[in-house]
Amino acid sequence: MTLTPTPGQTVGPFFGYALPYPGDSHLVPPGSPGSIHFHGTVFDGLGNPVPDALIEIWQPGPDGSAIRRAGSLHRDGFTFTGWGRCGTDNTGHFSFATLKPGGKRPLFALSVFARGLLDRLFTRAYLPGPDLTGDAFLNSVDAARRDTLIAAEEADGFRFDIRLQGEGETVFLHFPGHRPGTLSQ
Repeated sequence: MTLTPTPGQTVGPFFGYALPYPGDSHLVPPGSPGSIHFHGTVFDGLGNPVPDALIEIWQPGPDGSAIRRAGSLHRDGFTFTGWGRCGTDNTGHFSFATLKPGGKRPLFALSVFARGLLDRLFTRAYLPGPDLTGDAFLNSVDAARRDTLIAAEEADGFRFDIRLQGEGETVFLHFPGHRPGTLSQ
């Protein structure tokens, strides 16, 4: 008996067909007051860009509060939901128009879907600047790898590159009860 893989078992041509939607990467309209550019590139284990990955972000509002508003899949140009989705382009680049997250230790929570992954990967992109020494999760990460979790500030926002394997591999999180993503060989 041959079993056919389902989207939960492998990723394939599903990204471009079923997951993108109008305004998916625009949590706020680009250029609107307070908007920033959060972007980066996804790299594989050999350092090559991944042109068919999908990135999701969740973030608090500028005041640090958790956002609990409907409307992420039907952008109206006014409601900030704190959630977005963006596919990478042919150069592995992703880009979001959003607001700067607030709070004591502002961060973006990210989910990565990519070819070869059996399940999505989770990570964080902390913003530089605030005192990050008190963050329990960041302190639990080997000091030599912490920088893989900190975005770089730029004039119009922040850059956060994601390395799926190899040198400089991004630290990925494991949630109890969730099977972590693994790269297929």
